Amino acid sequence: MTAKSKVVVVGSFNVDHVWSTDMLPRPGETLAGRYRSGPGGKGFNQAVAAARSGATTAFVCALGDDAGGRLARELAEGDGIALHAQSSSQPTGTAGIYVDADGRNSIVIGPGANAALSPAHVRAQDAAFVGAGVVLAQLESPVDAVLEAFTVARRHGASALLNPAPADAVVTPELWALADLTTPNETEFCMQLKRLGADADPVTLASQPDDALHALCRQLLPHGTVVITLGAAGCFVSHPAGDLRGDTAPCYRQPAPQVDAIDTTGAGDAFNGALAAALASAPGQPFAAHVRRAVDYAALSTERHGAAEAMPRMHELAERFPDRRQYEQKINTA
Repeated sequence: MTAKSKVVVVGSFNVDHVWSTDMLPRPGETLAGRYRSGPGGKGFNQAVAAARSGATTAFVCALGDDAGGRLARELAEGDGIALHAQSSSQPTGTAGIYVDADGRNSIVIGPGANAALSPAHVRAQDAAFVGAGVVLAQLESPVDAVLEAFTVARRHGASALLNPAPADAVVTPELWALADLTTPNETEFCMQLKRLGADADPVTLASQPDDALHALCRQLLPHGTVVITLGAAGCFVSHPAGDLRGDTAPCYRQPAPQVDAIDTTGAGDAFNGALAAALASAPGQPFAAHVRRAVDYAALSTERHGAAEAMPRMHELAERFPDRRQYEQKINTA
């Protein structure tokens, strides 16, 4: 990009413990598999994706004084990410991940130090938010810390992008009020709607008519943009009537390119980091263009194993999808 714009990610770092098996284990079932370990956590995955997508990136988190914390510091430095870590007496977060032969996954998280991230620490990093175009957060960290991050974002004129994950996360009305955009997957979307008294089925969500999906999105975040990520089906975008973000329609679908997926573990995080970077780097471009890049980026991430380590670099995106180069040139010179 001709000029790097800034993204601040507030969230989690985990050490991922991954078992690859032919099928996901059922209750009471023991399977043989192949094990590997690597960096992850939604926050760190998204920070790596934003940095490798060309944005100047800061990452606000909490880490233990252990091997996991040292790994986070080393990897952040390697990707040029400015790390603003709160020290914790708790161990660095961990995740247990099962991945089947089709790339599907099941994940259990041990928050550890991530649960210690405090509003006071976020507030103390005020200088890191200066000049940011987008502040991106998930909910593997305490809600009050994320609320503080979005409060600081608003003070500095940055857009607040909320990824309401994991699916069982509780989003407060105060947090919804500060979010400008939200990016749930099918399960997260339906869980959050349920808390609002609405009903939707994640299994059939992608097959719903556009007008029905748009109406549900308007219930979830009436004042902001909702992007439902739909895996191999791409995503669905819904804007409020008064702010189409440069698009020509209030709702539409962006299909995903055909890829040979082997691991979808970090695909949602890839999408979020790439979207944040695109929005920060070229805010004047139509939202649909940014979504197209983010969908491509997420799709490419599924062709490699791992979470943070699977995040592509921009030259890899251009090489994998050469038909997108005209778009890339438009964004890079914006």
